[in-house]
Amino acid sequence: MELALEGKVALVAAASQGIGYGVARALAAEGVNISIMSRDERKVQDAARRLREETAADVLAYAGNVRSADAISAWVDQTHERFGGIDLLFSNSGGPPPGAFQALTDDQVWRDAFELLVLSAVRMTRRVIPLMRARGGGSILYLTSSSIREPIPDLALSNVVRSATAALHKTLADECAKDGIRVNQLIPGRIETERVRELDEVHAERLGISVDEMKRRSSAETPLGRYGTTDEIGRAAVFLLSDAASYITGATLVVDGGRLRSVH
Repeated sequence: MELALEGKVALVAAASQGIGYGVARALAAEGVNISIMSRDERKVQDAARRLREETAADVLAYAGNVRSADAISAWVDQTHERFGGIDLLFSNSGGPPPGAFQALTDDQVWRDAFELLVLSAVRMTRRVIPLMRARGGGSILYLTSSSIREPIPDLALSNVVRSATAALHKTLADECAKDGIRVNQLIPGRIETERVRELDEVHAERLGISVDEMKRRSSAETPLGRYGTTDEIGRAAVFLLSDAASYITGATLVVDGGRLRSVH
């Protein structure tokens, strides 16, 4: 399969670890020039070093918070100056705090979740569309959550706020098609990441069981019987971002080992 990614330029947000790092690594292995952002200077520089060692890719690392419009603008500007353009965007962020609705009493918690999950995607997208248009097109991929299909216990913030990003991707797929820019959505299942480990700890404490038992039960609910890897979801992201998916826009790809049972 011809991916036609060699020499393209990708922005990958929240890429110092977890799914973001897996996507950056998969893209870098295909010859993509990579620009990664994460809040922690040490972690993002270490991630860039590992990407260079593992793939020999040209990697730019930027330390910034996706909640900040100024940080996003600076990241995009530095990437454009370094590589001369932007072709691909993987919009990603950390997850909001867990908790049931009644436990989330501070309005600031809701505003912060909106900044983290929705406005970060809006701001990244707003900045890259003109640059992609100048290159004759591009590809944008949003990482959301299975919570947009089936609410997850103790994740009220994610259940509610991520749905806005899902709606954004459908809106932009229509608006950006005329510019040759495709916009898709990726839904992960239980992927072996630090975030999922934290959520397993929360659920285990609520149920009064060990984290290992929580993982065993969660794996048993997945038809493939295990958690996924960041390499597996990275490969799925590469496909949607690549020219191999040139007639796919406004679509949702679920990478969850069959865990979601809903029809749509």
